Amino acid sequence: MSRPTHASAPAPDVATGPERLIAVEEHGAEPVPHDKRHGSPRQLLWTWASPQVGFATLFIGVLSVSAFGLSFWQAVAALVLGAGLGSLAHGVLSTDGPRFGVPQMVIGRLSFGHRGNALPSGVNAFVAGVGWFAVNTVGGAFALNSLTGLAPLPSLLILVVLEIVIGYVGHDLVHRFEKYAFPVLAVIFLIAAVWIFKGADIAGSGAAASGGFGGFMLAFSACFGFTAGWNPCAADYARYLPADTPPRATAWYAGLGLFVSIAVVSVIGAASGTLAAPEGASPTDAFVGQLPGWLGNLTLVAIILGAMAAATLNVYSAAVSISSLSLPLPKWLGRASLVAIVGAVGTAAGWASLADAGHAFENFLLVIAYWIAPWLGVALMEHWLRALPEDTLAGRLQDRTFTNPAGLIALLAGVAVSVPLFSNQTLFVGWVPSTWPAVGDLTCPVGFAVGALLYALLRRRDRAGSPA
Repeated sequence: MSRPTHASAPAPDVATGPERLIAVEEHGAEPVPHDKRHGSPRQLLWTWASPQVGFATLFIGVLSVSAFGLSFWQAVAALVLGAGLGSLAHGVLSTDGPRFGVPQMVIGRLSFGHRGNALPSGVNAFVAGVGWFAVNTVGGAFALNSLTGLAPLPSLLILVVLEIVIGYVGHDLVHRFEKYAFPVLAVIFLIAAVWIFKGADIAGSGAAASGGFGGFMLAFSACFGFTAGWNPCAADYARYLPADTPPRATAWYAGLGLFVSIAVVSVIGAASGTLAAPEGASPTDAFVGQLPGWLGNLTLVAIILGAMAAATLNVYSAAVSISSLSLPLPKWLGRASLVAIVGAVGTAAGWASLADAGHAFENFLLVIAYWIAPWLGVALMEHWLRALPEDTLAGRLQDRTFTNPAGLIALLAGVAVSVPLFSNQTLFVGWVPSTWPAVGDLTCPVGFAVGALLYALLRRRDRAGSPA
Protein backbone atom coordinates (compact mmCIF):
# COMPACT_ATOMS: atom_id res chain seq x y z
CA MET A 1 0.00 0.00 0.00
CA SER A 2 1.31 3.46 -0.81
CA ARG A 3 1.73 6.07 1.85
CA PRO A 4 -0.34 9.27 1.83
CA THR A 5 1.09 11.97 -0.40
CA HIS A 6 1.58 14.35 2.53
CA ALA A 7 3.89 11.86 4.26
CA SER A 8 6.90 12.56 2.05
CA ALA A 9 8.32 15.34 4.23
CA PRO A 10 9.93 14.45 7.59
CA ALA A 11 7.82 15.07 10.67
CA PRO A 12 8.96 18.06 12.74
CA ASP A 13 9.90 17.81 16.37
CA VAL A 14 6.88 19.65 17.78
CA ALA A 15 7.35 21.27 21.18
CA THR A 16 5.21 20.02 24.04
CA GLY A 17 6.03 22.65 26.66
CA PRO A 18 3.63 24.46 28.99
CA GLU A 19 2.52 26.90 26.31
CA ARG A 20 1.37 24.01 24.13
CA LEU A 21 -0.40 22.17 26.90
CA ILE A 22 -2.68 25.10 27.74
CA ALA A 23 -3.38 26.05 24.11
CA VAL A 24 -6.86 24.89 23.09
CA GLU A 25 -6.68 22.29 20.31
CA GLU A 26 -7.90 23.64 16.98
CA HIS A 27 -8.61 20.41 15.13
CA GLY A 28 -11.83 18.44 15.26
CA ALA A 29 -12.76 15.91 12.59
CA GLU A 30 -10.65 17.32 9.76
CA PRO A 31 -7.27 15.72 8.89
CA VAL A 32 -4.36 16.86 11.04
CA PRO A 33 -1.83 18.64 8.75
CA HIS A 34 1.59 17.06 8.38
CA ASP A 35 3.36 19.95 10.11
CA LYS A 36 1.17 19.49 13.20
CA ARG A 37 2.01 15.80 13.60
CA HIS A 38 4.11 14.87 16.63
CA GLY A 39 4.61 12.31 19.34
CA SER A 40 5.63 8.68 19.65
CA PRO A 41 3.49 5.52 19.61
CA ARG A 42 4.80 4.82 23.14
CA GLN A 43 2.47 7.51 24.44
CA LEU A 44 -0.47 5.25 23.52
CA LEU A 45 0.65 2.80 26.21
CA TRP A 46 -0.20 5.07 29.14
CA THR A 47 -2.99 6.90 27.34
CA TRP A 48 -4.91 3.62 27.11
CA ALA A 49 -3.66 2.08 30.37
CA SER A 50 -4.48 4.92 32.79
CA PRO A 51 -8.26 5.12 32.13
CA GLN A 52 -8.67 1.41 32.90
CA VAL A 53 -6.99 1.51 36.31
CA GLY A 54 -10.11 2.45 38.22
CA PHE A 55 -13.29 1.29 39.86
CA ALA A 56 -15.24 0.62 36.65
CA THR A 57 -12.69 -2.05 35.66
CA LEU A 58 -12.64 -3.48 39.18
CA PHE A 59 -16.41 -3.79 39.15
CA ILE A 60 -16.36 -6.05 36.07
CA GLY A 61 -14.33 -8.57 38.07
CA VAL A 62 -16.58 -8.20 41.11
CA LEU A 63 -19.67 -8.86 38.97
CA SER A 64 -18.09 -11.95 37.45
CA VAL A 65 -18.00 -13.61 40.86
CA SER A 66 -20.82 -11.99 42.84
CA ALA A 67 -23.45 -11.60 40.08
CA PHE A 68 -22.51 -14.15 37.39
CA GLY A 69 -21.65 -16.99 39.79
CA LEU A 70 -18.12 -17.81 38.61
CA SER A 71 -15.24 -19.08 40.69
CA PHE A 72 -12.12 -16.93 40.74
CA TRP A 73 -10.31 -18.91 38.06
CA GLN A 74 -13.36 -19.16 35.84
CA ALA A 75 -13.68 -15.38 36.12
CA VAL A 76 -10.00 -14.94 35.24
CA ALA A 77 -10.46 -16.95 32.03
CA ALA A 78 -13.54 -14.97 30.97
CA LEU A 79 -11.99 -11.61 31.82
CA VAL A 80 -8.67 -12.24 30.09
CA LEU A 81 -10.40 -13.56 26.97
CA GLY A 82 -12.75 -10.58 26.79
CA ALA A 83 -9.97 -8.07 27.38
CA GLY A 84 -7.67 -9.81 24.90
CA LEU A 85 -10.09 -9.83 21.98
CA GLY A 86 -11.19 -6.24 22.57
CA SER A 87 -7.56 -5.08 22.84
CA LEU A 88 -6.53 -6.93 19.69
CA ALA A 89 -9.20 -5.08 17.71
CA HIS A 90 -8.16 -1.83 19.37
CA GLY A 91 -4.59 -2.19 18.21
CA VAL A 92 -5.64 -2.87 14.62
CA LEU A 93 -7.97 0.13 14.46
CA SER A 94 -5.40 2.46 16.06
CA THR A 95 -3.09 2.06 13.07
CA ASP A 96 -5.45 4.17 10.96
CA GLY A 97 -4.79 7.22 13.17
CA PRO A 98 -1.30 8.02 11.83
CA ARG A 99 -2.29 6.74 8.39
CA PHE A 100 -5.15 9.17 7.81
CA GLY A 101 -4.78 11.79 10.57
CA VAL A 102 -8.51 11.73 11.43
CA PRO A 103 -10.62 10.37 14.32
CA GLN A 104 -12.00 6.83 14.32
CA MET A 105 -15.55 7.90 13.50
CA VAL A 106 -14.35 9.72 10.38
CA ILE A 107 -12.54 6.56 9.27
CA GLY A 108 -15.91 4.86 9.62
CA ARG A 109 -16.98 6.64 6.43
CA LEU A 110 -15.07 3.96 4.50
CA SER A 111 -17.35 1.31 5.98
CA PHE A 112 -20.66 3.19 6.02
CA GLY A 113 -20.35 6.01 3.51
CA HIS A 114 -20.51 9.68 4.39
CA ARG A 115 -24.20 9.79 5.26
CA GLY A 116 -24.53 6.25 6.60
CA ASN A 117 -21.71 6.92 9.05
CA ALA A 118 -23.94 9.42 10.88
CA LEU A 119 -25.67 6.60 12.76
CA PRO A 120 -22.59 4.98 14.39
CA SER A 121 -21.04 8.41 14.97
CA GLY A 122 -24.16 9.66 16.73
CA VAL A 123 -24.48 6.49 18.80
CA ASN A 124 -20.84 6.70 19.84
CA ALA A 125 -21.19 10.34 20.83
CA PHE A 126 -24.14 9.44 23.05
CA VAL A 127 -22.60 6.29 24.51
CA ALA A 128 -19.20 7.84 25.23
CA GLY A 129 -20.31 11.34 26.20
CA VAL A 130 -23.38 10.39 28.22
CA GLY A 131 -23.12 6.70 29.17
CA TRP A 132 -19.43 6.15 29.82
CA PHE A 133 -18.82 9.69 31.04
CA ALA A 134 -21.56 9.23 33.63
CA VAL A 135 -20.41 5.73 34.66
CA ASN A 136 -16.80 6.73 35.19
CA THR A 137 -17.51 10.03 36.88
CA VAL A 138 -20.06 8.48 39.25
CA GLY A 139 -17.45 5.92 40.33
CA GLY A 140 -15.02 8.73 41.10
CA ALA A 141 -17.73 10.70 42.89
CA PHE A 142 -18.45 7.81 45.26
CA ALA A 143 -14.73 7.54 45.98
CA LEU A 144 -14.50 11.27 46.72
CA ASN A 145 -17.55 10.94 48.95
CA SER A 146 -15.94 8.05 50.87
CA LEU A 147 -12.63 9.89 51.20
CA THR A 148 -13.88 13.31 52.29
CA GLY A 149 -17.47 12.83 53.45
CA LEU A 150 -18.63 15.32 50.81
CA ALA A 151 -22.08 14.40 49.46
CA PRO A 152 -22.14 12.44 46.16
CA LEU A 153 -23.68 15.25 44.07
CA PRO A 154 -21.10 17.97 44.84
CA SER A 155 -18.40 15.28 44.53
CA LEU A 156 -19.74 14.53 41.06
CA LEU A 157 -19.76 18.20 40.06
CA ILE A 158 -16.17 18.77 41.20
CA LEU A 159 -14.90 15.91 39.04
CA VAL A 160 -16.99 16.98 36.07
CA VAL A 161 -15.45 20.45 36.04
CA LEU A 162 -11.90 19.05 36.11
CA GLU A 163 -12.63 16.51 33.38
CA ILE A 164 -14.27 19.03 31.09
CA VAL A 165 -11.38 21.47 31.46
CA ILE A 166 -8.86 18.84 30.36
CA GLY A 167 -11.05 17.70 27.46
CA TYR A 168 -11.75 21.29 26.47
CA VAL A 169 -8.05 22.10 26.09
CA GLY A 170 -7.64 18.96 24.04
CA HIS A 171 -5.28 16.35 22.68
CA ASP A 172 -1.88 17.23 24.15
CA LEU A 173 -3.13 17.94 27.67
CA VAL A 174 -5.17 14.71 27.59
CA HIS A 175 -2.06 12.69 26.73
CA ARG A 176 0.04 14.44 29.35
CA PHE A 177 -2.56 13.92 32.08
CA GLU A 178 -2.76 10.20 31.30
CA LYS A 179 1.04 9.93 31.34
CA TYR A 180 1.46 11.35 34.83
CA ALA A 181 -1.58 9.53 36.22
CA PHE A 182 -0.38 6.10 35.16
CA PRO A 183 2.52 5.44 37.57
CA VAL A 184 0.48 6.71 40.54
CA LEU A 185 -2.46 4.49 39.63
CA ALA A 186 -0.32 1.43 38.92
CA VAL A 187 1.63 1.57 42.19
CA ILE A 188 -1.42 2.10 44.40
CA PHE A 189 -3.52 -0.61 42.76
CA LEU A 190 -0.70 -3.16 42.84
CA ILE A 191 -0.18 -2.55 46.55
CA ALA A 192 -3.93 -2.89 47.14
CA ALA A 193 -3.88 -6.15 45.15
CA VAL A 194 -1.43 -7.68 47.64
CA TRP A 195 -3.90 -7.12 50.51
CA ILE A 196 -6.87 -8.31 48.48
CA PHE A 197 -5.19 -11.56 47.42
CA LYS A 198 -4.02 -12.32 50.96
CA GLY A 199 -7.63 -12.84 52.06
CA ALA A 200 -9.31 -13.82 48.77
CA ASP A 201 -10.80 -17.25 48.15
CA ILE A 202 -9.12 -18.14 44.88
CA ALA A 203 -9.49 -21.91 45.30
CA GLY A 204 -12.77 -21.81 43.38
CA SER A 205 -14.74 -24.06 45.66
CA GLY A 206 -18.19 -23.61 47.16
CA ALA A 207 -21.48 -22.17 46.00
CA ALA A 208 -19.82 -19.20 44.33
CA ALA A 209 -18.82 -21.39 41.37
CA SER A 210 -22.36 -21.97 40.10
CA GLY A 211 -22.46 -19.81 37.00
CA GLY A 212 -21.52 -22.45 34.44
CA PHE A 213 -21.22 -21.61 30.74
CA GLY A 214 -23.95 -18.97 30.99
CA GLY A 215 -22.12 -17.10 33.73
CA PHE A 216 -18.88 -17.38 31.76
CA MET A 217 -20.49 -15.80 28.69
CA LEU A 218 -21.99 -13.00 30.78
CA ALA A 219 -18.58 -12.21 32.29
CA PHE A 220 -16.89 -12.47 28.89
CA SER A 221 -19.48 -10.18 27.29
CA ALA A 222 -19.16 -7.64 30.09
CA CYS A 223 -15.37 -7.50 29.80
CA PHE A 224 -15.37 -7.57 26.01
CA GLY A 225 -18.01 -4.84 25.93
CA PHE A 226 -15.99 -2.73 28.36
CA THR A 227 -12.76 -3.20 26.38
CA ALA A 228 -14.27 -2.90 22.91
CA GLY A 229 -16.22 0.11 24.11
CA TRP A 230 -12.99 2.04 23.50
CA ASN A 231 -12.64 0.73 19.91
CA PRO A 232 -14.79 3.49 18.32
CA CYS A 233 -12.29 5.96 19.80
CA ALA A 234 -9.10 4.08 18.85
CA ALA A 235 -7.69 6.45 16.21
CA ASP A 236 -8.70 9.60 18.13
CA TYR A 237 -5.49 9.53 20.18
CA ALA A 238 -3.16 8.28 17.43
CA ARG A 239 -4.13 10.72 14.68
CA TYR A 240 -1.48 13.28 15.62
CA LEU A 241 1.36 10.76 15.22
CA PRO A 242 3.51 11.25 12.10
CA ALA A 243 2.17 9.49 9.02
CA ASP A 244 5.27 7.30 8.77
CA THR A 245 4.85 5.90 12.29
CA PRO A 246 5.28 2.09 12.05
CA PRO A 247 1.81 0.49 12.16
CA ARG A 248 3.11 -2.42 14.25
CA ALA A 249 4.35 -0.09 16.98
CA THR A 250 1.05 1.82 17.01
CA ALA A 251 -0.96 -1.40 17.30
CA TRP A 252 1.34 -2.91 19.92
CA TYR A 253 1.39 0.03 22.33
CA ALA A 254 -2.32 0.81 22.01
CA GLY A 255 -3.43 -2.79 22.41
CA LEU A 256 -0.95 -3.62 25.18
CA GLY A 257 -1.89 -0.60 27.29
CA LEU A 258 -5.56 -1.50 27.09
CA PHE A 259 -5.13 -5.24 27.67
CA VAL A 260 -2.72 -5.29 30.59
CA SER A 261 -4.57 -2.68 32.62
CA ILE A 262 -8.04 -4.18 32.08
CA ALA A 263 -6.90 -7.77 32.61
CA VAL A 264 -4.94 -7.02 35.79
CA VAL A 265 -7.43 -4.67 37.43
CA SER A 266 -10.50 -6.78 36.60
CA VAL A 267 -8.77 -9.85 38.04
CA ILE A 268 -8.11 -7.88 41.24
CA GLY A 269 -11.83 -7.13 41.24
CA ALA A 270 -12.64 -10.83 40.85
CA ALA A 271 -10.47 -11.62 43.87
CA SER A 272 -12.26 -8.89 45.81
CA GLY A 273 -15.60 -10.40 44.79
CA THR A 274 -14.77 -13.58 46.71
CA LEU A 275 -14.75 -11.59 49.97
CA ALA A 276 -17.84 -10.55 51.91
CA ALA A 277 -18.74 -6.86 51.49
CA PRO A 278 -20.16 -4.74 54.35
CA GLU A 279 -23.96 -4.63 54.35
CA GLY A 280 -25.34 -1.50 52.65
CA ALA A 281 -21.89 -0.22 51.60
CA SER A 282 -21.49 1.83 48.43
CA PRO A 283 -19.61 0.07 45.60
CA THR A 284 -16.35 1.87 46.44
CA ASP A 285 -16.73 1.39 50.20
CA ALA A 286 -17.28 -2.33 49.64
CA PHE A 287 -13.88 -2.56 47.94
CA VAL A 288 -11.76 -0.31 50.14
CA GLY A 289 -13.38 -1.75 53.28
CA GLN A 290 -11.23 -4.83 52.69
CA LEU A 291 -8.05 -2.75 53.03
CA PRO A 292 -6.24 -1.16 56.01
CA GLY A 293 -7.22 2.47 56.56
CA TRP A 294 -4.12 4.12 55.09
CA LEU A 295 -4.22 1.93 51.96
CA GLY A 296 -7.98 2.34 51.66
CA ASN A 297 -7.54 6.11 51.51
CA LEU A 298 -4.76 5.82 48.94
CA THR A 299 -6.97 3.53 46.85
CA LEU A 300 -9.80 6.04 46.98
CA VAL A 301 -7.41 8.67 45.63
CA ALA A 302 -6.45 6.28 42.82
CA ILE A 303 -10.10 5.53 42.03
CA ILE A 304 -10.78 9.27 41.75
CA LEU A 305 -7.77 9.77 39.49
CA GLY A 306 -8.66 6.74 37.35
CA ALA A 307 -12.23 7.96 36.96
CA MET A 308 -10.96 11.31 35.74
CA ALA A 309 -8.54 9.61 33.32
CA ALA A 310 -11.39 7.61 31.75
CA ALA A 311 -14.08 10.30 31.74
CA THR A 312 -11.70 12.79 30.13
CA LEU A 313 -11.29 10.47 27.15
CA ASN A 314 -15.06 9.87 27.08
CA VAL A 315 -16.02 13.51 26.81
CA TYR A 316 -13.20 14.33 24.37
CA SER A 317 -14.06 11.47 21.99
CA ALA A 318 -17.77 12.23 22.19
CA ALA A 319 -17.12 15.78 21.02
CA VAL A 320 -14.90 14.52 18.19
CA SER A 321 -17.61 12.04 17.15
CA ILE A 322 -20.15 14.87 16.92
CA SER A 323 -17.66 16.85 14.83
CA SER A 324 -17.41 13.91 12.42
CA LEU A 325 -21.14 14.22 11.64
CA SER A 326 -20.34 17.30 9.51
CA LEU A 327 -23.38 19.11 10.82
CA PRO A 328 -23.90 22.75 9.78
CA LEU A 329 -22.93 24.04 13.21
CA PRO A 330 -22.03 27.70 13.90
CA LYS A 331 -18.31 28.43 13.93
CA TRP A 332 -18.19 28.98 17.68
CA LEU A 333 -19.56 25.48 18.29
CA GLY A 334 -16.32 23.65 17.59
CA ARG A 335 -14.71 20.63 19.25
CA ALA A 336 -13.87 22.49 22.46
CA SER A 337 -17.36 23.90 22.96
CA LEU A 338 -18.88 20.51 22.22
CA VAL A 339 -16.83 19.04 25.08
CA ALA A 340 -18.56 21.39 27.52
CA ILE A 341 -22.03 20.66 26.14
CA VAL A 342 -21.53 16.89 26.10
CA GLY A 343 -20.11 17.05 29.62
CA ALA A 344 -23.22 18.85 30.86
CA VAL A 345 -25.51 16.17 29.40
CA GLY A 346 -23.33 13.40 30.83
CA THR A 347 -23.46 15.09 34.23
CA ALA A 348 -27.25 14.93 34.20
CA ALA A 349 -27.09 11.20 33.42
CA GLY A 350 -24.60 10.66 36.23
CA TRP A 351 -26.78 12.56 38.65
CA ALA A 352 -29.77 10.37 37.75
CA SER A 353 -27.80 7.15 38.37
CA LEU A 354 -26.39 8.08 41.80
CA ALA A 355 -29.20 6.31 43.65
CA ASP A 356 -28.50 2.86 42.14
CA ALA A 357 -25.11 3.05 40.47
CA GLY A 358 -24.27 -0.65 40.79
CA HIS A 359 -27.27 -1.99 38.87
CA ALA A 360 -27.08 0.85 36.34
CA PHE A 361 -23.45 -0.02 35.60
CA GLU A 362 -24.16 -3.76 35.31
CA ASN A 363 -26.94 -3.21 32.76
CA PHE A 364 -24.89 -0.63 30.85
CA LEU A 365 -21.89 -2.96 30.60
CA LEU A 366 -23.91 -5.66 28.91
CA VAL A 367 -25.94 -3.41 26.60
CA ILE A 368 -22.92 -1.44 25.36
CA ALA A 369 -21.53 -4.44 23.51
CA TYR A 370 -24.80 -4.99 21.66
CA TRP A 371 -24.01 -2.28 19.11
CA ILE A 372 -20.22 -2.40 19.44
CA ALA A 373 -19.94 -6.05 18.31
CA PRO A 374 -21.64 -5.71 14.87
CA TRP A 375 -20.00 -2.30 14.33
CA LEU A 376 -16.63 -3.84 15.09
CA GLY A 377 -17.29 -6.73 12.74
CA VAL A 378 -17.96 -4.27 9.91
CA ALA A 379 -14.99 -2.04 10.75
CA LEU A 380 -12.48 -4.89 10.98
CA MET A 381 -13.76 -6.54 7.80
CA GLU A 382 -13.42 -3.23 5.93
CA HIS A 383 -9.89 -2.87 7.30
CA TRP A 384 -9.02 -6.36 6.06
CA LEU A 385 -10.59 -6.03 2.60
CA ARG A 386 -9.05 -2.69 1.62
CA ALA A 387 -7.33 -2.81 -1.75
CA LEU A 388 -6.97 0.85 -2.79
CA PRO A 389 -3.99 3.21 -2.29
CA GLU A 390 -4.14 5.25 0.88
CA ASP A 391 -4.39 8.58 -0.94
CA THR A 392 -7.52 7.27 -2.66
CA LEU A 393 -8.96 6.11 0.65
CA ALA A 394 -8.10 9.47 2.24
CA GLY A 395 -10.03 11.17 -0.57
CA ARG A 396 -13.08 9.05 0.15
CA LEU A 397 -13.05 10.17 3.78
CA GLN A 398 -13.69 13.75 2.65
CA ASP A 399 -15.96 12.91 -0.29
CA ARG A 400 -19.55 13.71 0.73
CA THR A 401 -20.90 11.78 -2.26
CA PHE A 402 -19.24 8.48 -1.31
CA THR A 403 -21.75 5.83 -0.26
CA ASN A 404 -21.39 2.30 1.10
CA PRO A 405 -24.81 0.95 2.11
CA ALA A 406 -23.32 -2.48 2.88
CA GLY A 407 -21.93 -1.20 6.19
CA LEU A 408 -25.21 0.12 7.57
CA ILE A 409 -27.14 -2.95 6.38
CA ALA A 410 -24.64 -5.28 8.06
CA LEU A 411 -24.63 -3.25 11.29
CA LEU A 412 -28.41 -3.13 11.58
CA ALA A 413 -28.74 -6.80 10.65
CA GLY A 414 -26.20 -7.72 13.31
CA VAL A 415 -28.21 -5.89 15.96
CA ALA A 416 -31.57 -7.16 14.65
CA VAL A 417 -30.47 -10.80 14.69
CA SER A 418 -28.38 -10.90 17.87
CA VAL A 419 -30.42 -8.82 20.33
CA PRO A 420 -33.93 -10.33 19.97
CA LEU A 421 -32.57 -13.88 19.86
CA PHE A 422 -29.62 -13.89 22.26
CA SER A 423 -29.73 -10.95 24.70
CA ASN A 424 -29.97 -11.76 28.40
CA GLN A 425 -30.96 -8.60 30.26
CA THR A 426 -32.99 -7.70 33.32
CA LEU A 427 -35.61 -5.98 31.15
CA PHE A 428 -35.47 -8.28 28.14
CA VAL A 429 -34.43 -11.91 27.65
CA GLY A 430 -34.05 -13.16 24.08
CA TRP A 431 -35.59 -16.35 22.71
CA VAL A 432 -32.46 -18.51 23.03
CA PRO A 433 -31.59 -17.80 26.71
CA SER A 434 -35.27 -17.87 27.67
CA THR A 435 -35.50 -21.35 26.13
CA TRP A 436 -32.05 -22.57 27.22
CA PRO A 437 -30.95 -20.39 30.20
CA ALA A 438 -27.62 -22.16 30.47
CA VAL A 439 -26.29 -20.52 27.27
CA GLY A 440 -26.03 -17.11 28.97
CA ASP A 441 -25.61 -14.13 26.63
CA LEU A 442 -24.30 -14.83 23.12
CA THR A 443 -25.28 -11.44 21.70
CA CYS A 444 -21.70 -10.23 21.23
CA PRO A 445 -20.24 -13.13 19.21
CA VAL A 446 -23.40 -13.49 17.12
CA GLY A 447 -23.63 -9.76 16.42
CA PHE A 448 -19.95 -9.61 15.46
CA ALA A 449 -20.20 -12.62 13.15
CA VAL A 450 -23.37 -11.43 11.40
CA GLY A 451 -21.97 -7.91 10.91
CA ALA A 452 -18.61 -9.10 9.56
CA LEU A 453 -19.91 -11.86 7.28
CA LEU A 454 -22.80 -9.87 5.83
CA TYR A 455 -20.52 -6.90 5.15
CA ALA A 456 -18.04 -9.15 3.36
CA LEU A 457 -20.86 -10.46 1.15
CA LEU A 458 -22.40 -7.07 0.34
CA ARG A 459 -19.37 -4.80 0.13
CA ARG A 460 -18.48 -3.49 -3.28
CA ARG A 461 -15.16 -4.98 -4.35
CA ASP A 462 -12.46 -2.40 -5.04
CA ARG A 463 -9.44 -2.88 -7.18
CA ALA A 464 -6.13 -1.12 -7.02
CA GLY A 465 -6.26 2.01 -9.12
CA SER A 466 -10.05 2.34 -8.90
CA PRO A 467 -11.28 5.94 -8.75
CA ALA A 468 -12.42 7.37 -5.46
